[in-house]
Amino acid sequence: MNNSGCDCCSDKSDKLMPLADALDRITSSLHTKSAIETAPLRQALGRILTENIHSPIDIPPHRNSAMDGYALRSSDITDQKRTLEIAGTSWAGKPFQGEIPTGKCVRIFTGAVVPIKLDSVVMQEKVERHDSLVSFPHPITQGNNIRLPGEDIRKGEQLLQLGKQLTPADLGTIASMGISEIRIKQKLRVAFFSTGDELRSIGEQLNEGDIYDSNRYSLYGMLKRLNVELLDMGVIPDDRQAVEAAFLVAAENADAIITSGGVSVGEADFVKETLEKLGQVDLWKIAMKPGKPLAFGKINETAFFGLPGNPVSAMVTFYQVVRPALLKMMGAENKKPLRIKAPCNQAIKRAPGRLEFQRGIINRSDNGELTVTPLTGQASHILSSMSKADCFIVIPAECAEITAGEKVIIEPFDSII
Repeated sequence: MNNSGCDCCSDKSDKLMPLADALDRITSSLHTKSAIETAPLRQALGRILTENIHSPIDIPPHRNSAMDGYALRSSDITDQKRTLEIAGTSWAGKPFQGEIPTGKCVRIFTGAVVPIKLDSVVMQEKVERHDSLVSFPHPITQGNNIRLPGEDIRKGEQLLQLGKQLTPADLGTIASMGISEIRIKQKLRVAFFSTGDELRSIGEQLNEGDIYDSNRYSLYGMLKRLNVELLDMGVIPDDRQAVEAAFLVAAENADAIITSGGVSVGEADFVKETLEKLGQVDLWKIAMKPGKPLAFGKINETAFFGLPGNPVSAMVTFYQVVRPALLKMMGAENKKPLRIKAPCNQAIKRAPGRLEFQRGIINRSDNGELTVTPLTGQASHILSSMSKADCFIVIPAECAEITAGEKVIIEPFDSII
């Protein structure tokens, strides 16, 4: 393998590349995983649907009661007659059998079939019952508290579209149609590892100059939320043969490779030279903060993402670049993170030039309005800021100052994690 041939993402300039341009160039060069499998419904949570789902039945399939109460003909209630005799009971799953004579009603429970010719259900709290007689003191509205066939879903209606990442509600909706198996994308396989002689895994002894590897655990969590198949390859030392061996194993067994560290120009690492030997790679400087250095490339058809070593930079770059790229590879629908505006409780001064993702905490004022407070300690090595925060404050590249009370764009973590 070598780096000959056209590199669709090549950009050898030293200029900072806008984040949107980098993301567009990366996603346009990636292909969606094509392998499909048929799986039982309970194994499909978080998976990507590969077919449109149409309902084979009406839901509900019959007229049923929305309340516990009494089913009747609305015409049987007049100003002169407001009391009916109970003819029987309709239970959920055990409908009333037989005809209902004029002047009689049926005790009915929520979800039970409403007998033919009865056109209204009155909740039990609005009647007066005396043994087998029921009085209806209030006006009766025809059709009241009756769910109609197909009111939720019509037979033949398309409910879910291919590319949908299935939620708990989706599983319930599919189950309500009586569908037990569905066709989904096979899980994307993602290999990840950290590089650096200074890194130690949890449980190892720290010597002078050593640090524990946190990025691999952050990556594990972010990837786990995407419901991909994980191959954690641990910490790879700064050794040419070890790095090359790791990439070869990862490329053989995964659809994508993610590393952290070793992507800044001048670092004493072998990531870039190994990728240039095995495939193709480009090292970019993205106009974002934190997370400026980013490497992207391929070994055969396996995509490679090289994240910065600083822990916050690695997480921000993952969320803003790698996550949407992996969703493209997974075949998921293009659903962008939620961004809303809210007043900022504190002034922010910064050097313009790069799109910035500051960490913040969303608050709710006494009148119910959302506000956001930026955290202290916005440096790219302060991982605790990501743990304390619940949103990004997205500051445009040209912005130099935000005054207290000014509205800013926030991206809640709940929309991306």
